[in-house]
Amino acid sequence: MTQATARHILVPSEEQCLALKAEIEGGRDFAEVAREHSQCPSGRQGGELGSFGPGQMVPEFDKVVFSADLNQVQGPVKTQFGYHLLEVTSRG
Repeated sequence: MTQATARHILVPSEEQCLALKAEIEGGRDFAEVAREHSQCPSGRQGGELGSFGPGQMVPEFDKVVFSADLNQVQGPVKTQFGYHLLEVTSRG
Protein backbone atom coordinates (compact mmCIF):
# COMPACT_ATOMS: atom_id res chain seq x y z
CA MET A 1 0.00 0.00 0.00
CA THR A 2 1.19 3.50 -0.80
CA GLN A 3 2.54 5.48 2.15
CA ALA A 4 3.25 9.19 2.33
CA THR A 5 4.99 11.51 4.72
CA ALA A 6 3.84 15.09 4.99
CA ARG A 7 3.85 18.14 7.17
CA HIS A 8 1.15 20.73 7.61
CA ILE A 9 0.14 23.99 9.22
CA LEU A 10 -3.39 24.34 10.58
CA VAL A 11 -4.95 27.78 11.05
CA PRO A 12 -8.54 28.99 11.55
CA SER A 13 -8.90 31.22 8.48
CA GLU A 14 -8.23 31.07 4.76
CA GLU A 15 -6.76 34.58 4.93
CA GLN A 16 -4.15 33.54 7.49
CA CYS A 17 -3.42 30.40 5.48
CA LEU A 18 -2.77 32.45 2.33
CA ALA A 19 -0.58 34.93 4.23
CA LEU A 20 1.56 32.13 5.69
CA LYS A 21 1.83 30.45 2.28
CA ALA A 22 3.17 33.71 0.85
CA GLU A 23 5.75 33.92 3.67
CA ILE A 24 6.95 30.37 2.97
CA GLU A 25 7.07 30.97 -0.78
CA GLY A 26 9.06 34.11 0.01
CA GLY A 27 11.72 32.07 1.77
CA ARG A 28 10.55 31.45 5.35
CA ASP A 29 11.13 27.96 6.70
CA PHE A 30 7.98 25.79 6.70
CA ALA A 31 8.85 24.20 10.06
CA GLU A 32 9.47 27.59 11.67
CA VAL A 33 6.10 28.89 10.45
CA ALA A 34 4.41 25.70 11.70
CA ARG A 35 5.94 26.07 15.17
CA GLU A 36 4.79 29.70 15.37
CA HIS A 37 1.29 29.44 13.91
CA SER A 38 -0.10 25.90 13.60
CA GLN A 39 -3.02 25.04 15.88
CA CYS A 40 -2.26 21.32 15.54
CA PRO A 41 -0.05 19.63 18.16
CA SER A 42 2.20 18.60 15.24
CA GLY A 43 3.24 22.25 15.00
CA ARG A 44 5.72 21.66 17.81
CA GLN A 45 7.53 19.22 15.48
CA GLY A 46 7.49 21.68 12.59
CA GLY A 47 4.20 20.28 11.33
CA GLU A 48 5.54 16.73 10.78
CA LEU A 49 2.75 14.16 10.53
CA GLY A 50 4.94 11.10 10.02
CA SER A 51 4.05 8.27 7.66
CA PHE A 52 0.47 7.29 6.81
CA GLY A 53 -1.56 5.53 4.15
CA PRO A 54 -4.71 6.41 2.19
CA GLY A 55 -7.79 6.71 4.39
CA GLN A 56 -5.90 7.54 7.58
CA MET A 57 -6.50 11.28 7.20
CA VAL A 58 -9.67 13.20 6.33
CA PRO A 59 -10.67 12.90 2.61
CA GLU A 60 -9.74 16.49 1.68
CA PHE A 61 -6.27 15.91 3.11
CA ASP A 62 -5.85 12.51 1.44
CA LYS A 63 -6.79 13.89 -1.96
CA VAL A 64 -3.93 16.39 -1.86
CA VAL A 65 -1.35 14.18 -0.14
CA PHE A 66 -1.71 11.34 -2.63
CA SER A 67 -1.78 13.49 -5.78
CA ALA A 68 0.29 16.66 -5.22
CA ASP A 69 3.87 17.22 -6.32
CA LEU A 70 6.46 16.51 -3.65
CA ASN A 71 8.10 19.30 -1.65
CA GLN A 72 5.73 22.03 -2.84
CA VAL A 73 3.41 23.91 -0.50
CA GLN A 74 -0.23 23.09 -1.25
CA GLY A 75 -3.28 24.87 0.05
CA PRO A 76 -5.31 26.30 1.51
CA VAL A 77 -7.06 22.96 2.00
CA LYS A 78 -10.28 23.30 3.99
CA THR A 79 -11.31 20.50 6.38
CA GLN A 80 -13.59 20.38 9.40
CA PHE A 81 -10.55 21.37 11.49
CA GLY A 82 -9.76 24.61 9.63
CA TYR A 83 -7.41 25.55 6.81
CA HIS A 84 -4.22 23.65 6.08
CA LEU A 85 -1.03 24.25 4.19
CA LEU A 86 0.41 20.88 3.20
CA GLU A 87 3.78 19.77 1.99
CA VAL A 88 4.20 16.16 0.88
CA THR A 89 7.77 15.15 1.71
CA SER A 90 7.72 11.59 0.33
CA ARG A 91 5.39 9.05 -1.23
CA GLY A 92 5.93 5.48 -2.30
